[in-house]
Amino acid sequence: MAFRKRREALRSILSGSACIRPGSVYDATSIRIAEDLGFELGMFGGSVASLAVLGDPDIALITLTELAEQVRRMSRASDLPVLVDADHGYGNALNVRRTVQELEAAGVAGLTIEDTLLPQAFGVTGPQLIPLEEGIGKMKAALDGRGDPALVIMGRTGTRGGGAQASGFDDCLARARAYDTTGVDALFFTGLTTRRELDAIAAVTTLPIVLGNTQGELDDTAFLASRRVKIALQGHAPFAAATQAVYETLKALREGGSPKSLKGLASPELTGRVMRRAETEARAGEFLGLKK
Repeated sequence: MAFRKRREALRSILSGSACIRPGSVYDATSIRIAEDLGFELGMFGGSVASLAVLGDPDIALITLTELAEQVRRMSRASDLPVLVDADHGYGNALNVRRTVQELEAAGVAGLTIEDTLLPQAFGVTGPQLIPLEEGIGKMKAALDGRGDPALVIMGRTGTRGGGAQASGFDDCLARARAYDTTGVDALFFTGLTTRRELDAIAAVTTLPIVLGNTQGELDDTAFLASRRVKIALQGHAPFAAATQAVYETLKALREGGSPKSLKGLASPELTGRVMRRAETEARAGEFLGLKK
């Protein structure tokens, strides 16, 4: 299958002994840069998906179609395996099944399905969770929707995500055990803050573990690897950096600056490498008879 190699690469990460830090990617250019820099994995987060496609905050406004189309653009541009945040699967368990089918066809190496109630309920501040039984149903539906057995499906719980409606750590452990039994390939956790919490999670499941941002005493990849954490995210600084750079450039031009006076622009060499100019020119020469 066309994307099998990428999925097998992600499975190798999950079965390996190291903890890797993925590169945050959000479009064809960023994924090519991450690939050229040697990242083993790209992470397409829900927040940057909403920002890149809609310019909106991460409040479940982006649709499955919009997400899948952006993934297709990245899959075409690069062979880098990508793990996609598929949020709640865009509905109930049957919608989750459809989500897996669409993202698999778009070329993802893996995806996460979470147990957060989305979109936000009326009159309630802070995140809410769906019942455990519903979460189990979503994980089972995700697995049932998988056509390529190499596709990685991760169960994600928001039990430690913070907010007034987040549940306690006992619920986090219970959900980890329950999602483990469904057959998902890994478990994804956000909001962990202590080594003691990670030790407890590692004790109740044998699955590979993926963590959101790791800070404080969890900001130690050697320790994380010793507790079966295979992937640890670093946030989405590339999108923030790109936003700041575009802002400063447009501001300078609006204020009368000359394009020649601008600083921090990509060189023609870097731009040509990112757009794969050499490969395109070679094809133009072979197929169109065009010579440089």
